Amino acid sequence: MPENKIIQIGVIGAGNIGNVHMNEFKKVPEAAIVAVTDVYLPLAESRAKEHGIPKVHASYEELLQDPNLDAVIIAVPNEMHAPIAISALEAGKHVLLEKPMAINAASAKQIIRAHRASDKILMVAHQMRWEAINLQVKEQIDKGSLGQIYNVKAGWMRRKGIPGWGTWFTQMSKSGGGPLIDIGVHMLDLSLHLMGNARPVSVFGTTYAEFGPKRKGIGTWGKPDWNGTYDVEDLATALIKLDNGSTLTLDVSWAAHTDMLDNQPYLYVMGSEGGATLRGNKGRLFTELFDRTAEVELSVPDNDEGARVRQSRHFVECIREGKEPITSGLSGLANNLVLEAIYESSRTGSVVTLDWNI
Repeated sequence: MPENKIIQIGVIGAGNIGNVHMNEFKKVPEAAIVAVTDVYLPLAESRAKEHGIPKVHASYEELLQDPNLDAVIIAVPNEMHAPIAISALEAGKHVLLEKPMAINAASAKQIIRAHRASDKILMVAHQMRWEAINLQVKEQIDKGSLGQIYNVKAGWMRRKGIPGWGTWFTQMSKSGGGPLIDIGVHMLDLSLHLMGNARPVSVFGTTYAEFGPKRKGIGTWGKPDWNGTYDVEDLATALIKLDNGSTLTLDVSWAAHTDMLDNQPYLYVMGSEGGATLRGNKGRLFTELFDRTAEVELSVPDNDEGARVRQSRHFVECIREGKEPITSGLSGLANNLVLEAIYESSRTGSVVTLDWNI
């Protein structure tokens, strides 16, 4: 690809997340969003007018046939991730796919197979890897400053935050799950990344639905549909074993009677030579020097451009340079395998061994 070529991108899904991508890619001069579509066409037309996008397509199938597009951003409900991503790869488009990669592990594996049959870039949009504090912790881990990472505790416990009650968010057949697949996937992905992408091999977990079925714990994200249904969890907890012997515990909720860390995401990294704590947008590094504990406060640099801008730029760089994204398809599959295993473990009450055969 010519070094100075502007990457032409189409957005499939003009809702909240699609709109975020439209805003962030404006800050990446090497790319331009030139087309958009949505199942609700007036929304796509409104976004096009708002962002100066020249072309609105009537369907994602029509958009994928646009020969001027190099890549697509897929920002649709979870159940449509796999069919659209597979169609996009088969149409010769590079793909930036919103999290979770798919509604379940089988669909994620289908995407992987389609990707392997193509020569295109497949990247999953896990922006938390690109947060300034998280990048600093990862840098120290890669330098060996923390030694061998053997245990991580991660979570995101919201007290009152069920989104869009009755919409696709709270229907298992459309979303694939509740807080576990919505916000838990962020903490799972970041944890596995900081742990050196060791492969998860077994899971023991439990899920609960104590708020949603009673129409309690409703948050402000999304508009409720009181004629809809709620058949997902509102809290999940799990212990995950990795192939290098390390362990990860994960706790997430949309609603719970707790003020745990003020409803912010958290992650505790424990290594043989040091550790790290991430709480919201703050972080600290820990070690022991001269027989005494020592720690370093981490901070976000002034005028930080933001995680999503770095993520967007990385996608464009991968297309131009033909390199594997940091959040590759296999990282997305790892997340889906663990999430599905947690649900299965909750149903059976047993430890679940992950099936990595693609």
